[in-house]
Amino acid sequence: MKNRSLRHGVVRALVAWLAVAAPVCGLAQQGAAAVPRTNAFNDPFVQVTSAIPACPVPEGPLYTEAEVRDLAHVRSQHGGSCYRVGRCRLPNSYLYDAEIIPRVQRYIREEGRFDDTSVWVLGERRLVTLKGCVQSQAQSDALEKAVWLVDDVMGVINLLQVGTDRSAARYPLAAP
Repeated sequence: MKNRSLRHGVVRALVAWLAVAAPVCGLAQQGAAAVPRTNAFNDPFVQVTSAIPACPVPEGPLYTEAEVRDLAHVRSQHGGSCYRVGRCRLPNSYLYDAEIIPRVQRYIREEGRFDDTSVWVLGERRLVTLKGCVQSQAQSDALEKAVWLVDDVMGVINLLQVGTDRSAARYPLAAP
């Protein structure tokens, strides 16, 4: 029980940091629009539901060439640490994401409670980030709890918003 509380604390701290950093990153990226950005790490990012057409579309996991160089070492260290300490069966925690995100997608779609939402999911190191729009805070909380139930998910970062106000988005937005 102590480990679960610790994980929830870490996830809450990460969500708080993202709430502050995401809008700042979005502004910084607008100024650097001329620099090409790609999903160089192939982080899975998919739209799961699409019932709210006016929902602000999140930007996918895009990196400049310089960011890829800077992140490569950190990602290799973070990715391999769970295997080295015996918490992962695969040698790199990023390897789980290609399996986890389709299962999350299937679970959300087949669950039925979330058909009236517009949600995107991102997988990075067994952490699932939820982005998009829901009908209520209760629905957001229920979706977060549902994703925690998917096998191999180590954490859920909930950046969902109630309604469609672009200024309320807690994540960087895709270019119009």
